[in-house]
Amino acid sequence: MAQVRTASARGGGHDCDVLVVGGGIVGLSTAYAITRAAPGTRVTVLEKEPGPARHQTGRNSGVIHSGVYYRPGSLKARYAVRGAAEMVKFCAEYGIPHAVTGKLIVATERAELPRLHALVQRARENGIPVRELGAAQIPEHEPEVRGLAAIHVGTTGVCDYMAVARQLAHASGAEIRYGAEVRHVDRRPGLGVAVRTRSGDVIRARVMVNCAGLHCDEIARLTGDDPGMRIVPFRGEYYELARPELVRGLVYPVPDPAFPFLGVHLTRGIDGGVHIGPNAVPALAREGYGWGVVRPRELGATLAWPGSWRIARRHWRYGAGELRRSLSKTAFTTAVRRLLPAVTEDDLVAAPAGVRAQAVLADGTLVDDFLIREAAHTVHVLNAPSPAATASLPIGREVGRRALAMLEEAVRP
Repeated sequence: MAQVRTASARGGGHDCDVLVVGGGIVGLSTAYAITRAAPGTRVTVLEKEPGPARHQTGRNSGVIHSGVYYRPGSLKARYAVRGAAEMVKFCAEYGIPHAVTGKLIVATERAELPRLHALVQRARENGIPVRELGAAQIPEHEPEVRGLAAIHVGTTGVCDYMAVARQLAHASGAEIRYGAEVRHVDRRPGLGVAVRTRSGDVIRARVMVNCAGLHCDEIARLTGDDPGMRIVPFRGEYYELARPELVRGLVYPVPDPAFPFLGVHLTRGIDGGVHIGPNAVPALAREGYGWGVVRPRELGATLAWPGSWRIARRHWRYGAGELRRSLSKTAFTTAVRRLLPAVTEDDLVAAPAGVRAQAVLADGTLVDDFLIREAAHTVHVLNAPSPAATASLPIGREVGRRALAMLEEAVRP
């Protein structure tokens, strides 16, 4: 990467070599990967919020996923398995709170048993050790949980992803600009990219990386690229368990393979509290963390995308159930009681919600894998929901590799 370092030393008319849009865990991991792979490369990160990781990264359940769910050979499978081990190592190296707790995936109905067995096979194909449990063995791990059968996944854990993001920001050595919302992008072949922020600042870079999460498709269009998808935001609502002693670790239902959502699960976090959720309901804004948050322009864009209506027609029964659990605490409690019969409505205390940035194609397909695309002077990360936090270190290396290859090409005589 000598050419990259030489370009950095020259500077030229550019303010930085690589400009990363988005200060969530994927954007910060990308900055970290670039500066480690090519020391001396000047990296700037633009984040519209006053601090890092304020959206998907800081509003998830904190789980280090093992990779058991994902299609063998997919980016999600490869990066989650690799990323889980790397995340534990990263947390240990920097003293970030974490624990490898293991988890149970529990079948509560006979119809779920074939899907549970399919997960065992998928885990083995992904190189993840799991142990099958009968109904009588479940209480050995979780005394209050009931089910017909389960699998125990020992490599699952929890950590503080906000602390991870802060450490990535610090260790990257990048210039991080907070409160810097991108408003305009001017890309010129052979020259690079100029970005204007809301404050009027202009930053010129040889290469831009789009890690804008909930707004990644909008940034792609500002750049002049057709992303071929739209972000359709789904809100995930959580409760905190008033009696955390009911749950020892992590307990998940058997997911429906037709959806990228894992269902309402029980997660004992690194702070000892137990979170229950999330469900998955359409959000009325990209940062719509409650029913009262409505942004007409964003909602109109979602409704104008044909894929949104095709999802609704195809999956309206599933959506109706999620909506009912959102509007009715009683219905949500009933869903939780399938796994944890001892829980009562009074045990559930409302907790902050999250929003998943889900890429949807025009035909209504929910993009199932991480989606990374390249264009002139630009790398776009267009789908990076869960398990992106788990997989953030490998994702960052891959995105960084592509950005550095572009940078080397840009400065080649």
